[in-house]
Amino acid sequence: MTEATEPVLRMRGIAKSFPGVRALSGVDLSVHAGEVAALLGENGAGKSTLMNVLAGVHADYEGEIEVAGERVGIHSPRDARRHGIAMIHQELNLVPELSIADNLFLGREPRTRRGTLDRRAMEARTAELLAGLGLDLPPRRPVRRCRIAERQLIEVAKALLGDVRILVMDEPTSALADAEVRRLFQVIADLSGRGVGVIYISHRMEELEEIADSVTVLRDGAYIGRRDMAGTSRDELISMMVGRPLGELFPREDREEADDDRDERLVVEGLTLAPATGADDLRRPLHGIDLTVRAGEIVGLAGLMGAGRSEVLESLYGVHGAVGGRILLDGEPYRPRTPAAAIRRGLALVAEDRKAQSLVLGNTVAFNTSLAALGRYTRFSRVNRRKERAAVAGIVDDLRVKASSQDTVVGTLSGGNQQKVVLGKCLLTRPTVLLMDEPTRGIDVGAKAEIHALMSRLAADGTAILAVSSELPELIAMCDRILVLCEGRLTGEFHRDPARGPEATQEAILAAAMDREAVTDPRTVTQLQGTTS
Repeated sequence: MTEATEPVLRMRGIAKSFPGVRALSGVDLSVHAGEVAALLGENGAGKSTLMNVLAGVHADYEGEIEVAGERVGIHSPRDARRHGIAMIHQELNLVPELSIADNLFLGREPRTRRGTLDRRAMEARTAELLAGLGLDLPPRRPVRRCRIAERQLIEVAKALLGDVRILVMDEPTSALADAEVRRLFQVIADLSGRGVGVIYISHRMEELEEIADSVTVLRDGAYIGRRDMAGTSRDELISMMVGRPLGELFPREDREEADDDRDERLVVEGLTLAPATGADDLRRPLHGIDLTVRAGEIVGLAGLMGAGRSEVLESLYGVHGAVGGRILLDGEPYRPRTPAAAIRRGLALVAEDRKAQSLVLGNTVAFNTSLAALGRYTRFSRVNRRKERAAVAGIVDDLRVKASSQDTVVGTLSGGNQQKVVLGKCLLTRPTVLLMDEPTRGIDVGAKAEIHALMSRLAADGTAILAVSSELPELIAMCDRILVLCEGRLTGEFHRDPARGPEATQEAILAAAMDREAVTDPRTVTQLQGTTS
């Protein structure tokens, strides 16, 4: 990629309005052949809106678009495809009831000479694309039977199906663990080597530093500036994004690890979960998981896609009904049965997919925030609306949710503010143990820092937190201890304080995440990982 060449894409003065909202105001963007151009900004800055204009999702816009020096009109996804533009949307755009192959070829199905669908060609090409992304999935599998991380990679395969000149990737790694991210980066390198221009949207600064050639920053729907990625500091980019200097992204106090004599909020011994029993059951089996979380402690769960991290949290929350093993909550026996029973015992879950699992998108901030704790404001089957709204107002103010009122529809909020509503819903139940599955997935650095600060505050107040994250820097910075899973088995335990055990480093965690030996004795785990850290 060279700046001397004509850009393969040039967007000039792009503006877009929705009823009552000016989403974009005169935004410029240029991308050269073979360039990985990062697009950066907080949630609500206009990044996705700009890319939806390019992808033909928003047909009505102001400004000019040039592809390979030719002015073009893009007013539909078909127009975009005709000009070699493909987009991987942040909100996955797959049809759950259709197979993987049918999703990839939807609207562009190949035909045999007799005019029937050429399923053999579809499935062969699908298998080829999936293999290139490291996915071992049958092309005929319905998408509803795929995990969210698998669906993310299927979206990538769908985008790569055609003759792509410009590829837009909107948060493509938000559901991926490190090994899947590495495979995706190799795909991006191959594409840029073939002259494809890649527009890459991500909130993960370390990713942009690794793969991006340039970065364009938006703020409040306006163009702020373009920089070469090399030589541009994180502090400068964050300042451009938020309009002010931002402090430490991981604001956890540099304090000692939680003492062993603190109250044990959660004790799990020999947790087992049976394999999936039906076509719609996506769970992975668990094999004798032992863990303890003390009051004021943040314990992380790491592992590759399919390791069983989400299944641990879901099992404790009663999503899968009866599970094997022995569990104590605040010293009392606990048998997970249903989420409602878990809430009564002081557990709360921030689910991995907030839109599908945690929010009623068509309802209000007030409805969603109070939903899990509604019993606290109900007497004789009547909800005390005054108390409910007062509680919601307090938590919304505390979490700094950006919404015009409690009556704002949650689906209209940015990703970061939706995640704050999910957290508010959990906190209103007054949990003593908070389960967090990818709590900062797909949100900007400002909202991420606020959630990290909230986690630190909750821990300081005595809440026990068990958190899953695919971002190893986040786990290492925020957690007292990190437990590593591989194929449903515990394979490592690492510490914030090296004096207490093997130190948590990215290298050691990844080594444990790929260790397929069945390690069940915590003492054996410690001895094994002492040799890798």
